[in-house]
Amino acid sequence: MTAEKDYFNVADIFGENVFNDAVMQARLPKKTYQKLKQTIRDGKELDLETADVVAHEMKEWAIEKGATHYTHWFQPLTGVTAEKHDSFISAPMSNGKVLMSFSGKELIKGEPDASSFPSGGLRATFEARGYTAWDCTSPAFIRQDAAGATLCIPTAFCSYTGEALDQKTPLLRSMEAVSRESIRLLRLFGNTTSKRVTPSVGAEQEYFIIDREKYLKRKDLIYTGRTLFGAMPPKGQEMDDHYFGAIRERIAAYMKDVNKELWKLGVSAKTQHNEVAPAQHELAPIYAEANVAVDHNQLIMETLKKVAGRHGLQCLLHEKPFAGVNGSGKHNNWSLVTDDGINLLDPGKTPHDNIQFLLVLCCILKAVDTHADLLRESAADVGNDHRLGANEAPPAIISVYLGEQLQDVLSQLISTGAATSSITGEKLDTGVKTLPEFMKDATDRNRTSPFAFTGNKFEFRMVGSQDSVGEPNIVLNTIVAEAFSDACDYLEQADDFDLAVHDLIKKLAVEHQRIVFNGNGYSDEWVEEAERRGLPNIKSMVDAIPALTTDKAVALFERFNVFTRAELESRAEIEYEAYAKEINIEAKAMCNIASKQIIPAVIRYTTELANSIGAVKSVCDADVSAQTEILTEVSDLLSDTKVALSKLQDVVEQGLAMTDNHDRAIFYHDTVMVCMQDLRTPVDKLELLVDKDVWPMPSYGDMIFEV
Repeated sequence: MTAEKDYFNVADIFGENVFNDAVMQARLPKKTYQKLKQTIRDGKELDLETADVVAHEMKEWAIEKGATHYTHWFQPLTGVTAEKHDSFISAPMSNGKVLMSFSGKELIKGEPDASSFPSGGLRATFEARGYTAWDCTSPAFIRQDAAGATLCIPTAFCSYTGEALDQKTPLLRSMEAVSRESIRLLRLFGNTTSKRVTPSVGAEQEYFIIDREKYLKRKDLIYTGRTLFGAMPPKGQEMDDHYFGAIRERIAAYMKDVNKELWKLGVSAKTQHNEVAPAQHELAPIYAEANVAVDHNQLIMETLKKVAGRHGLQCLLHEKPFAGVNGSGKHNNWSLVTDDGINLLDPGKTPHDNIQFLLVLCCILKAVDTHADLLRESAADVGNDHRLGANEAPPAIISVYLGEQLQDVLSQLISTGAATSSITGEKLDTGVKTLPEFMKDATDRNRTSPFAFTGNKFEFRMVGSQDSVGEPNIVLNTIVAEAFSDACDYLEQADDFDLAVHDLIKKLAVEHQRIVFNGNGYSDEWVEEAERRGLPNIKSMVDAIPALTTDKAVALFERFNVFTRAELESRAEIEYEAYAKEINIEAKAMCNIASKQIIPAVIRYTTELANSIGAVKSVCDADVSAQTEILTEVSDLLSDTKVALSKLQDVVEQGLAMTDNHDRAIFYHDTVMVCMQDLRTPVDKLELLVDKDVWPMPSYGDMIFEV
């Protein structure tokens, strides 16, 4: 008897748990629907009467799907989402029954307090009131799990005095800014029909999957998300046989369930494959408006972790869970699209003739060059420090890859002031007659570039795998809004627009050509060349954070009402604090594991080995030099481990005694991290010498090859 097949039609289930446009159009009165759509489209304020109708229908729809509770789903400055659940139950009636209600006021505003989330000084300890505000541009959804069904309402989160305490609020502000300045630019080129420009984002998500039983035996993974100890197995990723290889059945079954969950939530999960490191995989959705894309990426990360447990697996989203193999990131694909379907980053077939595109392109070069430090900071987190700059991820130096076609156009602009031709694609010649002929693109891609043009979008490749993509998109939107605004200020005053726009394009190309690099970003030569060009090389999160509070950054964000100085300073404070806390947790975990697991295991091993040597000597005159040599080597490494452990314990105590978050972060980076590596080195050597049956935790080989 064959097992029952779990067949389903994607079209039938896609978005079934989303209060999307189709549901609203079907359930809301026409007048209410139109008012809500106007709010979403034009940013008009929603009156309470309309909100009441929307809330009622949203509640009825949710209850039909089994929901008993609703929650304002928000994204505090922790990198993850947060929620407080309230049931639909209202006060009991006199007959002992209960009404289920949900008002417009409850939909629009929540008051979770949420005072323990990081605020960087924006909220005093005794000031508990915090508000969540409904973001009607991102549709509500039903999440189904062991708790039943819950109506999740995407919201912004702000303090009592209105400061942003989340990722969504500044993202929405930045989207308004770049839309406003983009429309100004389009009007100069005669576009009178487009009313809004929206950043379009697609975030590719990398992750590791390991067996959960093995995960539970690794305290370092449980506490920190990464292995703090671990020797490389005989085989790593050097054969590249995992990359794009056949997906194992256990993983394929997991991916199937992940896709099904995401499709129900309206997340357009499209691509899945094995990544280059063993046990590493990738999921990529279709593009969405930036705000929705950021929400969807959070749902993707939550779903990857939740579904893994059902399959006896564990999803690791840390940027570097295993030393010695590639870490994980996510590529943030970004473009600008009008409400009537025009992509501002589409060069057309002859980009040299596309003056509007060339201006947009050169404005983006200016934005990235001027604010490279901010863009680098937007991808900074503790885990990302382990991968940026290594030969597995973009370098820590920000540069822009344009490709052969656009680089040629740019060179023409710089040398002559005008571009007269564009390189075109040719037929792909494989040398095999039976293979179909097709035209290849005019430009190859560059996987080493942190900010690469890939046809009709830019791909920002530096973002960490566990990070929200909110911050990089906030920065991208704002710096491009500034570049567009400056261009419009100049062109709107010009007597001869055609002459002025050509002059401006050449000026921007000349002034910001240093940011363009099409070569190997992993090479040592590029590091030297970038220094010669004056490009910043910001190697760590601690070094990146100051970019948030420079006068240049404050002026930028305040000009476009994205952040106030206080909000920027608070975010810098939060990041310093988060860095020190995360490294402190890692250091304490290392001390705990070394003292309670590794050292006792090694002592047992050396004791048994010493007793074995003594036993052999007592009965015969055999040569025990090999055993003695191993015992000596292991004992010496054990001694090194104990010395390194004591030193790490001492510096952790010093760090805990410090009160200034900035100084603590620097101390943990410069001192504690060094001591952590000093402890890891002898322990990883011991793992290769001590009997596997004695070693107290699964090895790298056990975890990344046995899934």
